[in-house]
Amino acid sequence: MPKTLSRAAIAAAVTAAALVAATYAPAGADPGEVIATETRPSGWHGMANGGSVVEYTTLDSAGVERPASGALFLPSGDAPATGWPIVAYDHGTSGSGVSCGGQADPDLAPIPANRAAEDRLIKRFVDQGFAVVAPDYLGLGRFDTGPHPYLEVRTEATATIDLIRAARAADPALSRTWSVVGTSQGGHAALSSAHVQASYAPELDFRGTVAIDAASDVEKVLPFIGPQVSGPAGSTIFLVSILAGLRGAHPELDVDSYLTPRGKELVDAGATQCIDEIVAATKGITATDMLARPLEPLRGPLAAYMALPTSGYDAPILLTMNVTDTIVPSPLHAALVAQFAANGVDYEVLPGTGPHGSVTPAQLDAIDAFLARVNAAPPQR
Repeated sequence: MPKTLSRAAIAAAVTAAALVAATYAPAGADPGEVIATETRPSGWHGMANGGSVVEYTTLDSAGVERPASGALFLPSGDAPATGWPIVAYDHGTSGSGVSCGGQADPDLAPIPANRAAEDRLIKRFVDQGFAVVAPDYLGLGRFDTGPHPYLEVRTEATATIDLIRAARAADPALSRTWSVVGTSQGGHAALSSAHVQASYAPELDFRGTVAIDAASDVEKVLPFIGPQVSGPAGSTIFLVSILAGLRGAHPELDVDSYLTPRGKELVDAGATQCIDEIVAATKGITATDMLARPLEPLRGPLAAYMALPTSGYDAPILLTMNVTDTIVPSPLHAALVAQFAANGVDYEVLPGTGPHGSVTPAQLDAIDAFLARVNAAPPQR
């Protein structure tokens, strides 16, 4: 395929080709039901067994049913009598546009090195006997449902849990038992999913959460920035994604009224771009260039949209946190830990000193031990 083709053109071609071989379910399905599945060969996502694309239904910010996509990976051999236990893997920040998620169509992932690192983590879980599901999230897969609602707790959770439902419908070898692991934005998504699973999917058997450098407490910082006060270095990338998602999910908030002409231009473009394109577009740009007035009036809506719950979890949580993280700085990590401690959440923390999203061999061993512990009881059919 010529290198001059845009990512959007490649995405359209991949989607069209996928649909030729897809197995279809009836239209009008409930959230978590299968739209289509497609088996992928050995080597897909670096997996010896390949995997499957799963297209399924989920709910958007307003509770409206929308299509979404993700991936399913199975261990080698026959499933145990109780079915494969499931790990849902939630990926990190990848942008706002179609095909940016990189799970259903990994060749379209915006930063191949990031995808490769996450694929290695997924393979680790598969090799341990877990079936792994990996959502693209709403708007980041094969369907143009508008800008991805970046860091929105509601749709991160529904996209994750509904993929588990769809994967189980597509493959009877999967059990009801699941855990969730996520990195960066995916850590935020994993915690969001853990918090709502009991009410949203009581038919499933949830065991625990691993959050690696989870994005958190950003909504507490955003109201302070504006024309006179910029955010930390590099934060414009995330500001564009947050405002594009918030604007798409809540047009009544009139997000454009907070933006300068340059800011609106960046948010308009960012609403359809992947993270590498957003990084390039915002180089040298700060929040003071983007904002015509402070975001303080959006304090409440931002909290409702993206604040992680800090109580109400009913299963253990493992947090791995790099104190040298410059993307989610250590004060934000510390704030999440302090809130969990104050509210009696069942959690443990394993600190590190690497870059954002990285895990040391000791942290990987701790993740393995945590998943083994919370899954010690047999999976449930």
